[in-house]
Amino acid sequence: MAILNLDHPTAAIKVMLIDDHRSVLWGLEKLIEGEHPRMEVVGTATTLAEAMRLLEKTSPDVIVMDIDLNGESGISAIPKIIAQSKAKVLTLTGSRDHSLHDAAVLNGAKGVVEKGEDATTILKAIEKVAAGEIWLDRAATSRIFLELSQKRAAVALDPEQNKIASLTPRERQIVSAIGSDAAANSRIISERLYISEHTLRNHLTSIYEKLDLSSRLELFAYASKHNLIKAEPSPGRNASKA
Repeated sequence: MAILNLDHPTAAIKVMLIDDHRSVLWGLEKLIEGEHPRMEVVGTATTLAEAMRLLEKTSPDVIVMDIDLNGESGISAIPKIIAQSKAKVLTLTGSRDHSLHDAAVLNGAKGVVEKGEDATTILKAIEKVAAGEIWLDRAATSRIFLELSQKRAAVALDPEQNKIASLTPRERQIVSAIGSDAAANSRIISERLYISEHTLRNHLTSIYEKLDLSSRLELFAYASKHNLIKAEPSPGRNASKA
């Protein structure tokens, strides 16, 4: 089995830095450039918008980013960054709030480093993440494993939630309308929703397929069982016909 030698890599680890404090950026850049030729900084950004533009011009291996960027949530931006780049995200934070650390990882980050850590730890975290490893302490690993297990268990206990989640907002509205009035025929339901009966039939075909149902009666019972009946006002006459 081949062993990756991080002391003598075939190419420098390309790092992008994202932090809203320029002094922090400067310090990190100096730290990483001091590891040349093992590492190099290919870009720095102080905002998420700037970082997204940089991703189009650079191809970083690792993105080291703060999770709080002058009021912008770096955590919520992680999935967008991952979708646009093959880079692995390592979050660097001054917060000791473990829930934020865990949220960053659950959103796709490969590790969390606190800003109070020494330079050696930060560099080692970058190396490990670049090599495809996760940089977390045992306590964080246990917390995240427990949360993922609980989420999987919840889905396993109620597999219907996956079906319900596949419904579009309009389909949910139709399910609610039918569930709230079993006696109403297609003409009445379509008039209440300001759509044609033809459109209603098309939506019902999709709904039956997604929920594994075959009739209006089954849909009525399903809506009641899974609390899909909402007390919402009917859409105005300018509502979408879709």
